[in-house]
Amino acid sequence: MDTTAQVAALPHVVIIGAGFGGLQAAKAFRKKRVRVTIIDRTNHHLFQPLLYQVATAGLSPAEIAAPVRAILRGQKNATVLMGMVTKIDMGARQVILDHGHRKVTYDYLILAAGGSTSYFGHDDWAAVATGLKTLDEATLIREKVLMAFEMAEKEVDPQLREALMTVVVVGGGPTGVEMAGAMAELARFTLIKDFRNIHPESAKVILIEAGDRLLGVYTEDLTSYTEEKLRKMGVYVRVNTRVTNIDAGVVETSGGVIHAANTIWAAGVAGNPLAKDLGVPTDRGSRVIVDADLRLPGQERVYAIGDFAHYEHPHTYGGKMIPGLSPPAIQQGDHAVKNILLQMAGKPTEKFQYSDLGSMATIGRSAAVADVHGFHMKGFIAWMAWLFIHLIKLVSFQSRVVVLMRWAYSYFTWSRGSRLIMRSPAEVVADTRLAADVELGIEPPEAPVPFESLREVVKEDEGVAWPGPPWSSTS
Repeated sequence: MDTTAQVAALPHVVIIGAGFGGLQAAKAFRKKRVRVTIIDRTNHHLFQPLLYQVATAGLSPAEIAAPVRAILRGQKNATVLMGMVTKIDMGARQVILDHGHRKVTYDYLILAAGGSTSYFGHDDWAAVATGLKTLDEATLIREKVLMAFEMAEKEVDPQLREALMTVVVVGGGPTGVEMAGAMAELARFTLIKDFRNIHPESAKVILIEAGDRLLGVYTEDLTSYTEEKLRKMGVYVRVNTRVTNIDAGVVETSGGVIHAANTIWAAGVAGNPLAKDLGVPTDRGSRVIVDADLRLPGQERVYAIGDFAHYEHPHTYGGKMIPGLSPPAIQQGDHAVKNILLQMAGKPTEKFQYSDLGSMATIGRSAAVADVHGFHMKGFIAWMAWLFIHLIKLVSFQSRVVVLMRWAYSYFTWSRGSRLIMRSPAEVVADTRLAADVELGIEPPEAPVPFESLREVVKEDEGVAWPGPPWSSTS
């Protein structure tokens, strides 16, 4: 057994981020002669592909997340720190946490802090169009949507009631498609018997995509199937439609204006804000541009992987940029560890070679699409494949069992058990989260009415004929 001094003398690898890539890298160092410290701003690893199911009340947060400490409990050479990385001093080889509260010195550094939501230069839209990157965002979407139905149940104005029961999803990629399909099923099958004064099945779920088709990276036969299936589910699909402005209760598009209590943003991914302060080249989305071996240019001991990095080299993936998905991040995590071990042995590093495992997206109950090395699947078979792959990728065995039981129960009953509104009505508002009051436990003297700004907008626009019905499902 090594003494404390011998352990302290081992090379120290710091990993920032406990997502797919970072966690894989940490686990790959198991039983290696190194000290590993993994740092994350939360205490849990999140299975992001299932966030939309939390947002639509299909799963609870604990079923798609697991404490990082529990995952790495048996790995004696791994230490877990929860903190916000506020600066990286690559000259001194130090990671600064919480504005200088703690400094962590490294021998090798792996940047796996993930990405952020991109609003394409309209960051002000973030206040009224919720993204889907974190558990907090997923639960906020769930509570705002459920609260809107609660408000509609007691609303007498038919125009406002319609707006309260309208959900706009911006972005026709996999996340947008999955979210729109799940929202339609929530309204038309789960909530249908829960209310007395409204008809949840008449709720409008509108999916907006600026391109000419959904799931642009998929082949045309799969995208056509996806659009047709969504329309049959009651989703109003709008392709070739640009969003020009979003405000509380209003989405302005090139095809008209939509009044909606809830707008969900699934249109863009950017790099991590931390990348801007590293002094290395980044792409337009603020992802750091890495060398072929995953290292930062000019940095012998710093690697970047996953959504944090822009990897685009002619020797792999046809020279295209590696997509920001979990399989590439996991592969990059393994490869970064391989190269660090090679460096420690005094050997040259190797180029990263991406193995494309294909892609898939679920549309709704018994419907999905998949493209695996040119082999196309759609419908029930693709859906079963999607269920199996996502189930086995969940980190904990307990989560797999619970999620499998949830899915089975939901399949036969259409029930979604996580329909809880945890925040008070004052906190679930379209304009603001009242974050400061929530943290301090202060209830404002006159709590704002949820979606009150929507009432004002609908009243102002009453009688205005917008150009074309924005939610016509046939045009």
